[in-house]
Amino acid sequence: MAKQQRIDPRTVERRRAQAKSKSKSGHPGRSGRPVPPPKPATLGTWIAGARPFTLPLAVPPVALGAAAASTLDQPWSSHWARMLLCLGIALALQIGANYANDYSDGVRGTDRDRVGPQRLVASGRAKPRTVLTVAIVFFGIAAVLGLLLMWRTGLWWFLLLGVVCLAAAWFYTGGRRPYGYAPLGELAVLLFFGVVPAVGTAIAVHGSFEIDGFVLLLALLGGVAAGFFAAAVLMSNNLRDRERDATHGKRTLSVLIGSLASRILFAVFLAIPFGLLAFFTVFFPNAAYSFFALLAAIPAALIVITARTPRELVTALQLTVLTAFAYGLGVAAAIAL
Repeated sequence: MAKQQRIDPRTVERRRAQAKSKSKSGHPGRSGRPVPPPKPATLGTWIAGARPFTLPLAVPPVALGAAAASTLDQPWSSHWARMLLCLGIALALQIGANYANDYSDGVRGTDRDRVGPQRLVASGRAKPRTVLTVAIVFFGIAAVLGLLLMWRTGLWWFLLLGVVCLAAAWFYTGGRRPYGYAPLGELAVLLFFGVVPAVGTAIAVHGSFEIDGFVLLLALLGGVAAGFFAAAVLMSNNLRDRERDATHGKRTLSVLIGSLASRILFAVFLAIPFGLLAFFTVFFPNAAYSFFALLAAIPAALIVITARTPRELVTALQLTVLTAFAYGLGVAAAIAL
């Protein structure tokens, strides 16, 4: 019969103490020195949480929609208040969606090991409830501005559109089945960062749903162009996070089609607006100046196709935003002036 091994109680206590020390420090093999808690979020951190580098994407569809409406009986400058309300709604929705995304991904743990800029919730610098509250505040600002727009235009059917936009902003990463965790993000961005604000602004500036077909076509194509730029921004972001997203069960389009196809599709997204630009130049020759936006678009495409590091993809994202801004304002000016 084998002799039973005797366990020294002092050895057990020593092992327990070592385990407790490791759990506090978070670094096995080190002393029991605890890891300092993350610093509370500063004003700069909160501003970064709004993702200001992407906010210019809200401008092109609104500018293009207003410019399309200006081809009718009155210039857009006579309805600047309506245009500014549309821009304010777009910006508030985008900021609210960014904070809601920070909250939802943070509580799910999706952003825990992200390679890009740290998020408020995932980094522990802000409480989830606080980030959620800030998101709701910006959604509320968008709702108030929407009500003011409906009051000025009398277009109360915009209420339904506003509800749809708020739902789209929240359920991108919120709820039990967020569509941002499926390969639907680029389609949603195409619609809600392009077509919807462009056509909505054209109708709001005109003041009626009974709008000329050519004007509606201008707004629609302008919105499609702006939407594809926004989809390219999302594609570059999802390409950067592709491996991490796959680990966390986030099945974005980039995860589904793979790295090479994502890089090619990014370039296609960038090219489509310049194909549409040929249409605008037929009726508005000065729109041809917007081809200068290729000076930023081509480097962005080359960077994404050859990128090896996350930092390169962030640079491409910034160049894409610059392309969208220059393209949108250039075409809008050609139409309106």
